[in-house]
Amino acid sequence: MRELPQAFVNRMKELLQDEAAAFLRSYEEPYQRGLRMNPMKTVDAALVPGLLEPVPWEATGYYLDLESNAGALPLHEAGAYYLQEPSAMLPAAVLDPQPGEKVLDLCAAPGGKTTQLALRMKGEGLLVCNEPVPKRAQILSRNVERMGITNALVVSSLPAPLAKRWSEGFDAIQVDAPCSGEGMFRRHPETREEWTEDSPAGCAKRQAEILDCAAEMLRPGGRLVYSTCTLNAIENEDTVAAFCQRHPDFAPEAFELPGASAPTGMLTCYPHRMRGEGHFVALLRRRGEGVARMNTDASLPRPDKAMMKALRDFLPGAPMPTAMLGDTLVCLPECPDVRGLKVLRVGLHLGAMKGKVFQPDHAWAVSNMAPDVQRIPLTEEEARRYQAGETISVSEELRGYALPTLHGLALGWGKISDGVMKNHYPKGLRRP
Repeated sequence: MRELPQAFVNRMKELLQDEAAAFLRSYEEPYQRGLRMNPMKTVDAALVPGLLEPVPWEATGYYLDLESNAGALPLHEAGAYYLQEPSAMLPAAVLDPQPGEKVLDLCAAPGGKTTQLALRMKGEGLLVCNEPVPKRAQILSRNVERMGITNALVVSSLPAPLAKRWSEGFDAIQVDAPCSGEGMFRRHPETREEWTEDSPAGCAKRQAEILDCAAEMLRPGGRLVYSTCTLNAIENEDTVAAFCQRHPDFAPEAFELPGASAPTGMLTCYPHRMRGEGHFVALLRRRGEGVARMNTDASLPRPDKAMMKALRDFLPGAPMPTAMLGDTLVCLPECPDVRGLKVLRVGLHLGAMKGKVFQPDHAWAVSNMAPDVQRIPLTEEEARRYQAGETISVSEELRGYALPTLHGLALGWGKISDGVMKNHYPKGLRRP
């Protein structure tokens, strides 16, 4: 087994004193797994193998047995739940976004905290989720789609350009900053070899730059949650203190959650104290009062009239598109200025034309605005075959587009003719 870096061990002994032995022993114990159920896609929790007791600070969270194969099941791909380490559920729970707010997740991939924020917003308001690294942004967009979220804008940008265009544009901002990753030493032992004694200082410089951008985008009276998955003061308490010195209109604010109390507004989750991996979270409030000054003038092309007619012909009761993203009809009531930005997802993707025929988007099928079309219940094995791209035999009497379902959850689109449901599950998502 890879040894903990000696410089890290020495620092933690100095910091934790009498608790150091218990802390170091925790790294010899199994790491903690967790899972959040999707309240918009209700299924019986008994269907999830290895589900254990609830996570105290997250109403939809559960601890998960290390041997559980929940991530390999069709329900996972259908967005019934999201695998997430328990202490990583804390930052979004602390930010506690409300329906109707304008919220920014500035460092969002792969999407655990983003989807947690979105589900608390219940489809109301605007959630902008940003990931600077393009490949990671694609994973983020996929997870937003899988969880059925329709009020999110997914972009890929460095923070500085966003700060210039969205000054004081948000009610709440989450910054889950890139860090030295000391809290991951138990779950991912290979990260021990990547860490050096200089890692925290290098990360802190980058974190300060990100936080300064976030400060520009938060309205007076708004709240900012800063989090890392590391355990040193350089990246945590010292970074928060330095930020507040640069921005005297910000100050830590106490928070209290079941199993997580922070009278100073800052909390470090040590694995020997809390049932989770290493994490740090701070809640900051900007002084004053104000409203989010988000310019929501349309910056995407208006919907194509011929495509809108094709959509209405496909399904008369379809949601009203508000814009086009490329050749796709999309629906997001409030869309900020995105001109010049790399946009991966805008609210609900309804579909596009394939030749002269409208083809509905996978996101529509698995969203919280799923269309009212015929549903075809599948067995677990049929669901696996469907997600692998196979056709499914159905009644000879059925015709047209349908939603194959598992335990009531739509899995995607199929098109039925002659007793066969042809598979419209996206090729990029198919599992062998």
